[in-house]
Amino acid sequence: MEWSNVTWFLTALGAVVVLLTRIRLGGESAGEQNRSSGVAGYSSALLRLHTIVGVLTLVAWIVALVTARREIALGALAGWWLLAIIGLLLLARWLPSGGRHAEEKAADAWGSGAGLSLLGHLGMVVGVAYFTFVTLTDRL
Repeated sequence: MEWSNVTWFLTALGAVVVLLTRIRLGGESAGEQNRSSGVAGYSSALLRLHTIVGVLTLVAWIVALVTARREIALGALAGWWLLAIIGLLLLARWLPSGGRHAEEKAADAWGSGAGLSLLGHLGMVVGVAYFTFVTLTDRL
């Protein structure tokens, strides 16, 4: 297996997840407009943090891959893990509220509901675990 090909592919997928999260949630004001019933809102500050951390992490990670500098990669790993955690917090808006008067979630298309978000953010956690493995085992 060629580690660098997988690493570059997962880096590109990470960029797509950051971009799609920004596009999908960025047009709504703090998650209040166009919100489906049964789905919690989200903090616009959390979305901004996700975007900023995502862009900075991508830049640092690409520099680490190009220069093969382990210390830069370790710093970027911290950013990847922070980004994954923030993404999971944004994903938590799809959890059922469980209240007695809570409404059922409205049916959404796969691309606008939880499916794409689940795929992207849980996939990011797997990708970040791979990045950690590659970095810590000197396969960068």
